[in-house]
Amino acid sequence: MLHAGLDLSRKKVDVCLLSEQGEQLAQLVSPPDADALRSLARRIAESYREPVCAVIESMTGARFVHDTLEQAGWAVEIADAQKVKGLAPLACKTDKIDSLVLAKLSQRDLVPAIWLPDPRVREERELARFRLHLVKHKSALKNRVHSTLINFGKPCPVTDLFGVEGRRLLERLQVPEPWRGNVAASVVLIGDLERQIAEANCRLKHGHADHPYIPLLMSAPGIGWVLAFTIAAEIGEIERFPSPEQLAGYTGLCPRVNQSGEKDRRGPLTKHGPRYLRWALLEATMHALKHPAYAERYQRNKHRLGKQRGAKVAQIDIARRLTHAIWHMLSRNQQFAPRGAAFRLAA
Repeated sequence: MLHAGLDLSRKKVDVCLLSEQGEQLAQLVSPPDADALRSLARRIAESYREPVCAVIESMTGARFVHDTLEQAGWAVEIADAQKVKGLAPLACKTDKIDSLVLAKLSQRDLVPAIWLPDPRVREERELARFRLHLVKHKSALKNRVHSTLINFGKPCPVTDLFGVEGRRLLERLQVPEPWRGNVAASVVLIGDLERQIAEANCRLKHGHADHPYIPLLMSAPGIGWVLAFTIAAEIGEIERFPSPEQLAGYTGLCPRVNQSGEKDRRGPLTKHGPRYLRWALLEATMHALKHPAYAERYQRNKHRLGKQRGAKVAQIDIARRLTHAIWHMLSRNQQFAPRGAAFRLAA
């Protein structure tokens, strides 16, 4: 068995090759395109005629390298970049040294490998994430238009500035150029984005309506169809989380803990894991705060912690509680039912 460490950059892949005993056999460089990677795998197979176990850090492009080399017969793992730094802190860091460190981790069976979703889950994630990307652009344009009105002292007498009456008001808006042209262009772009978001919603519903997690998630407070699909796609398979605490840790909604002796310090949120999952859970939490299952706990923590940070900390607490509920729902294939409830509470 050979062990390969792969350090990927924009224009090359540095490859360090070790034997089973840890002896360095070669230090190679290859372009990161598919043909070059296949050629690299063939050269190593012809030279050593042994199976290869490779490791690459998680980064943009790592999955492409992973898929290409696995098709060529390699066993490839993607390592968590943050955990690699903790296992092997370096005083001197170069591409060659990074590839050597990854090869050593593989040879010693210490790779902090991450879970790789299958192509179906990757497709679901991309659909949900691109929809969120479009929504963020639309929100940014709306905020820019509102800012223009405020800067020129223009009132907004309508509830929805981008509804029918609001758009008529914007057509009559009297502000100097280039602000007037920017508002008109923003309104056009918002309309285009709304159409694309509607098309994305149709693709989600028609192509993935049979997802088994979605009906269960929609029974929880604050979770509609889009949030249910996003949460399901980001979680992937609930079986990879042995406990609700591990799922909560994956969301990044847990505080950092620095404990030594009698000292026990809690820092800010770790924010590990997919940021899209955190966004979906926090969006759901803002609605779940009013639900009977969580309203009392939220108000109690909010008043106990004070005005300065009470609301935010209490919201994160409810988000973690909701995450625990999601783990139980998906693991047991049951709809939302809080502890002690004599009946099911649906959103």
